[in-house]
Amino acid sequence: METEKAIESNILLRPDLGTFKVLLGGIFGLVVVTGIGRFAFTPILPLMKRDLGMSNSVAGALASLNYLGYLIGAILFSSCPRLLRSRLIVGGALLASLATTTFMGATTSHLWWGLLRFGGGFASVTLFIVISAEVGGTLIQRGFAHWSGALYGGVGLGIALCGVIVPQLDKAGGWDGSWLGMGGIAALFAFAGVALVRNHELVRPSASESAGRPAELRSIWLPTVAYFLEGLGYVAPATFLVAIVAATPGLKGFAPYSWVAVGLAAIPSTIFWPHLARRIGNREALLAAFVLQAAGILVGIHADTLIEVVFTAVSFGGTFLGITALILTEGGLRMPNDKGRAAAFLTASFGVGQMLGPAIAGRLADLHQGFAVPLLLAALCVALGGVFIAVDRRYQTRKS
Repeated sequence: METEKAIESNILLRPDLGTFKVLLGGIFGLVVVTGIGRFAFTPILPLMKRDLGMSNSVAGALASLNYLGYLIGAILFSSCPRLLRSRLIVGGALLASLATTTFMGATTSHLWWGLLRFGGGFASVTLFIVISAEVGGTLIQRGFAHWSGALYGGVGLGIALCGVIVPQLDKAGGWDGSWLGMGGIAALFAFAGVALVRNHELVRPSASESAGRPAELRSIWLPTVAYFLEGLGYVAPATFLVAIVAATPGLKGFAPYSWVAVGLAAIPSTIFWPHLARRIGNREALLAAFVLQAAGILVGIHADTLIEVVFTAVSFGGTFLGITALILTEGGLRMPNDKGRAAAFLTASFGVGQMLGPAIAGRLADLHQGFAVPLLLAALCVALGGVFIAVDRRYQTRKS
């Protein structure tokens, strides 16, 4: 054990430059397709409501269409993983991600917005899977598996950048200028990411299309239900947090920076939660994450002070990626001969939840003239997900 720690410490102190470039390229890729492509909508939403009078129902529907595209992509690529080996599809997805972000500011048509958000979701899941497989696989192959969690810090970095930059873009060009500006920034990160990995041979996604055995799939049904409930619950603050803070008296100026807090908390979370799980076990770490997230959402219902808003933002940002990492790890442990199928099955269940959540939350917010009811239901969903984790006996002797 001491020798292993010494070797790992030595690797961390003297990293291989080529591997670092691959990791950084992957981080930049996730900034583009997830941090910006999926989550720039959250800090720009209050600007669209301010300048265009957009209702919460429309906002929720647009978010749901984005997640519908994500869900369809996850199902398609879990059924036909060979598609991910096509450079044409991967390159097209990158261009689509940039275009669907940029052109959100070039129209006021609800139909076109819906198509753009749907396409952006599809492009996002395509590149998320490819980056995870190729960059993550390359890190493992080169002996740097302990860096894999850092890859997903790109999501938090993208979220934080959106929170910092959108207010400045708003001053220069309003809601539409914010979309156009974030599209331009995404293009810069995409160019840098491609340049960093261009001359490096990456591990290609597996082309295996074997179906998981029913008995193996049954072994993950409780995590699947818990992950569905997480998707249903987390997506309310993921979509509306900045809009909620912007509508809180005395805190409007802090609204975009609440999203910065989410991103900054998310960056280390994919390293912290797996580390905690190795110490106390997957179930215990997951329970802690579910409880913390549910508590943060509950505080957000009546948050009217800066401290309460920061707690809500940090507790949300610091858990949603960690929960993803732990759930997918557990799925792989239970289906060791078909980890890809386990990940796809779990991701699909999560995708259904996050597709339904925004539309329901937006409609309830309009009906009840506020977000108290949607946030309460979101917290209950997350708490119920924790219950399914707690009653799952398969975690008792398992540690990642």
